[in-house]
Amino acid sequence: MGTGIEYGEFDEGRHVNYWELDRTLQRELRRVYDADEFEWAEPRLAEFGELIGHTVADNADYVDDHGPELETYDKYGDVHNAVRYPAEQLENDELAYGAGIVADAFEAPPDRDEPMPISHFLGMLQLLCYADAGFGCPVAMTAGSALILERFDDGDLEPYYRALTSRDYDDLIEGAMFLTEEQGGSDVGANETTARYDDEADCWRLTGEKWFCSNIDAEGTLALARTEDAPSGTDGLSMFLVPHGDPDEGVLTKGDRREFEGPPPGDALNDQLYRRLKDKLGTTAVPTGEVEFDETKAALVGEEEAGFRQMTEMLNLERLANAAASCGLMGRALLESKVQAATREAFGTTIDEFPLMREDLVDMTVDYEAATAYVHEVGRLFSARERARRNDAATEDEDAYRLLRLLIPIAKLRTGRMAVDTASYAMEIQGGNGYVDDFVTNRLLRDAQVLPIWEGTENVLSLDVVRALEREEAHEPFTETVERRLEAVTHPALADAAETVAAEYEDLTGALLTLAGEDSEYAQLSAKRLAHYLFEVFTAALLLEEAQADLEDGDGRTAMVARRFVTNELEAEEARGITDGDRFVLEAFEPIVHHAAVDPEAVAEAVPADD
Repeated sequence: MGTGIEYGEFDEGRHVNYWELDRTLQRELRRVYDADEFEWAEPRLAEFGELIGHTVADNADYVDDHGPELETYDKYGDVHNAVRYPAEQLENDELAYGAGIVADAFEAPPDRDEPMPISHFLGMLQLLCYADAGFGCPVAMTAGSALILERFDDGDLEPYYRALTSRDYDDLIEGAMFLTEEQGGSDVGANETTARYDDEADCWRLTGEKWFCSNIDAEGTLALARTEDAPSGTDGLSMFLVPHGDPDEGVLTKGDRREFEGPPPGDALNDQLYRRLKDKLGTTAVPTGEVEFDETKAALVGEEEAGFRQMTEMLNLERLANAAASCGLMGRALLESKVQAATREAFGTTIDEFPLMREDLVDMTVDYEAATAYVHEVGRLFSARERARRNDAATEDEDAYRLLRLLIPIAKLRTGRMAVDTASYAMEIQGGNGYVDDFVTNRLLRDAQVLPIWEGTENVLSLDVVRALEREEAHEPFTETVERRLEAVTHPALADAAETVAAEYEDLTGALLTLAGEDSEYAQLSAKRLAHYLFEVFTAALLLEEAQADLEDGDGRTAMVARRFVTNELEAEEARGITDGDRFVLEAFEPIVHHAAVDPEAVAEAVPADD
């Protein structure tokens, strides 16, 4: 049987290999990759985990204290739009993109015949966000911009796509998504930015303001605007690529900026004004600001008045990336907590010997396992859809699409909240040290707080879940998936948990039927509770299926995780559980927290006998 991880050997959760220490991520990627893909990826993920745990993690702490700075005007008063980055952030950029974090999922790596699945991008992003969730934002938007150009561009913007997917830093550009306007916010249809075609210059020109522009100086920025005579609301929006540089001068790559030995000259810039950078709570690594378009040159992406539909494709990947980032931040917070508990002594023993701390660490680990399993299962479905599209599949798998429409907003909704809760308690485990800038939990909590906000708040996402159920009838593939998984669970060690999940599944289907017969106002009122309920039932069935497979392979650890998740999320407790005599977390501490393998017979023996 496999041995556990000795967290007491570490001083803190850095200068370690995040891939080697994250056996949960290893398990999930091994499950969702094809066998040959995982064989190729594993040594590269190990190398990336080493890189992130050392150089990138150290640089991230420095960047948090010395973040990007904006020079809107030069000393002569001319528009400058220069964002100055610390050298440590530029090094992180070069290392992460050079490792193929975006490129590998779009263009075949040098020793492969086809690109890796989007799951590979999500796995690398999760590892990156162990060190810096803020940096994860531009990486995710670079992938999102590449996805949009790959899918909708007719070839005119091929140089931008090649630069977005470059492994060579000098040839690289980053992506961004300027979606939010002050008067609109989540109401994208209220956007007021306009676009007119300039016949003389043979380009589109945008006029308006964008209020929350992360990665403000990206060369591969996508923005929505309304063309002349277009209808109101989202139906009238078109998508445009709005470069940082003057598009008539060609693509302004990282290499071009190096040649300037500073910001590019004014005549190399596009006609726009970077008004200011936001003074944010966290995510310092990514500069977020306000942009004024004033007859700014732009290129139409895809068809006119199809911009919102196209942008939703990018939003789907961004929401999934946000969820992977949440998992990465949770993983780092959990690692810091395990190391602290194994090394901090109080009253003559390390604090991980105390029952209350053991319960906390078990449940934090179970939360992380649940979040990671869910996110990478959705990533598997997303990857399959993208691969089929690239291979010109005759018809799209309609059930998979409908399921994704339901699962993606839930992924972002639930994991964003879990990241905040996990980071908050990780700070508490550190004690007073965790509250000050010298310790990483301070930054983890500040960074985590944006994860429920980016790409849609919890309320917005909950309403998206209701729309997926109403318009796409997404409950059909959902129920089929849950039922298939529960039917596959046959091991005696999982019987009680499976029975609980089956009962909750029946209650959930009853709730869906009830909401289908209620008015819109009541459905909206119930939307958030429903979204969390869907997550809990789907994840419980998924973990039970994984536990069944692991038991068949001779390891009962995942069974312990699945049973604890079911207990925490789906079982009703009498007297808050105080009277039931349950000592599960004390018995399961070593296997769950330290990842020691468990004999399946031991798990079966731990099942309480029926009364």
